[in-house]
Amino acid sequence: MIVLRDVSKRDLPGLKRLAAVLNSVNLPHNEDVLAGLIDKSVKSFSGKVEDPFEREYLFVLEDLRNKTIIGTSMIIAQHGTREAPHIYFQVTAAETYSATIDKHFRHKVLSMGYNYEGPTEIGGLVVDPPYRSGPEKPGKQLSYVRFLFMAMHRKAFRQRVLAELLPPLLADGRSALWESIGKKFTGLEYTEADKLSRQNKEFIKELFPSSDIWATLFPEKVQKMIGEVGPETRGVQRMLERIGFKYVDHIDPFDGGPHYEANLDDITLIHRYRTATLGEKPLEHEADECLVAVTREKGTNRFRSVRAQVRFDDQTVYISKRAREQLKVKPGEKLHIIPFE
Repeated sequence: MIVLRDVSKRDLPGLKRLAAVLNSVNLPHNEDVLAGLIDKSVKSFSGKVEDPFEREYLFVLEDLRNKTIIGTSMIIAQHGTREAPHIYFQVTAAETYSATIDKHFRHKVLSMGYNYEGPTEIGGLVVDPPYRSGPEKPGKQLSYVRFLFMAMHRKAFRQRVLAELLPPLLADGRSALWESIGKKFTGLEYTEADKLSRQNKEFIKELFPSSDIWATLFPEKVQKMIGEVGPETRGVQRMLERIGFKYVDHIDPFDGGPHYEANLDDITLIHRYRTATLGEKPLEHEADECLVAVTREKGTNRFRSVRAQVRFDDQTVYISKRAREQLKVKPGEKLHIIPFE
């Protein structure tokens, strides 16, 4: 019995517990940072952040059996502004040839790029380790809920959607690419630089080389990591590729993680989004697996979603009694649906 919903201020202790277990880049073990994420999300869901492209939405996955937060995911409506641009390395190829010695080489070249208007970014996906396996597929629910929400509010998001995937990291959690580039030009450790970049990216623009960087100068193992997906993120990679995302030859300047992108309208889950009115009777037979959501104008839970079996009858939809209870909906209410399987 798990439910997806918008985060609320009362969730801070639950997020602190989850962050203490994971202490990841996506969910740092820092109460001030967590409180800031919650505050921005609450204001975004309520519309108190007037510019839709300045909003950031944090979703939580709650185990209703013990009232525990077991995972999170996030949407940043626009990642990259004039004040804080989206920074990346463009990965290209340069070929060289010498007729004198008959030698030909193909080199990877990294060029710093900046984006001042967009794209929408999906991220912040973490799941409590004991819940990562099993039939409820919490990670997939946390992934899909973002596409369901974007389908419900298309005009509040950019046409281009970005997912930054984690690369292979060293055994101690450091980034091999950062050790080869970033640390040498900033004097900062990977974790220090990542934390600072959340607030201010000026040091990257000022200290990183403005000219192209030839990856051939790096150790061979670092070269191989450029654009590679880490073992724990390959499932996310396959999911993104199934629904329309592609690697765009951009990587994160900190860790070398690949960037996957798609046009909002080309994402299959968004293309198959539909709405319907809840029918009078509960569903009593097996049907298609979907992610179902309801929204409300007031209250702490403005958004609520569950994985449920769904049957459509024209503009009417039927779900089980249990799903109704989890969503707290009554017949006649409008439901929002995308396929899950």
